[in-house]
Amino acid sequence: MSQENVEIVRTAIDAYNRGGWEAALKDAAPDFELDWSRAIGPLRGVYGREQVRRLGAEFAENFESTRIEPHEFIEAGEHVVVPWTLHVVGRDGIEVQARVTWTWTIRDGAIERACMYQERREALEAAGLRE
Repeated sequence: MSQENVEIVRTAIDAYNRGGWEAALKDAAPDFELDWSRAIGPLRGVYGREQVRRLGAEFAENFESTRIEPHEFIEAGEHVVVPWTLHVVGRDGIEVQARVTWTWTIRDGAIERACMYQERREALEAAGLRE
């Protein structure tokens, strides 16, 4: 099951890179939750599926382009831990990179939760793993 979960997450990230949050959430659970409570910046909180759609549109307004570069996919039962680099280009052409690690929770073949962590260690611990 874990490899299937990895493929679900990989597909969601690929969809994000092609079309943003709307595309990434296509196969998410109806009660999907995005946890950005550990974010640094103005967009911080826990958001439901519809809120994520609005948040994604707001986020996209600030950038010319965004792209997620996953570094690895770590299987952990119903969780998939993905350290990545987010590449963004602002409307004025300024390029920024942010490195974070997300823990995705998959149940019954659907993404139920995605949680951002600033530190890889924290994401691994949340999934029941250690460095």
